[in-house]
Amino acid sequence: MMELFEFDLVFSLPEGSTHDAFALADCIYAAGFDDAVIGTGQPGLLAASLECAGEDAETVIRQVARAILPHLPAGSWLREVRPDLVSLADVAGRLQIKRQSLQKRPMPQPVTHGLYRVTEIFGVLTQQLNEKPSVRFDIDNAKPWFAAGKGAQRLNARLALGDLDAASLDIATA
Repeated sequence: MMELFEFDLVFSLPEGSTHDAFALADCIYAAGFDDAVIGTGQPGLLAASLECAGEDAETVIRQVARAILPHLPAGSWLREVRPDLVSLADVAGRLQIKRQSLQKRPMPQPVTHGLYRVTEIFGVLTQQLNEKPSVRFDIDNAKPWFAAGKGAQRLNARLALGDLDAASLDIATA
């Protein structure tokens, strides 16, 4: 079954050279993702927010990142996939509610300094909706973002453990 996933890819760019924001956006567009939202506000990093459909989040995200990498400057690599760790403000923004309304609800323990695993937050919110249908937020609009969470977490773990080569996204050889 095809599902829509909404996620961000964050690429590290090669050190020692300046990168034109418009040229970097053109790299993403050249890979076939002309509806991506591009972020270049952090020197040395390029972020692309995308919505793509597929069977499972990890596969979709990895395929998209592999399609983009060859178009980026040589030496670029995938640094991070989001959503993975999120703040209550991130979640509230997706649900179009105030952060304070989430703070009044039972939430899982933060992983660190106010950051939560997106999959744990989704589980808690889904449970709250099932137990009390009158809860005042609409999770449906945020489902593609939440759906990408598990794939983002797995890819980030595989990158951190060295199971995937960050420059090619091929399985790393020992």
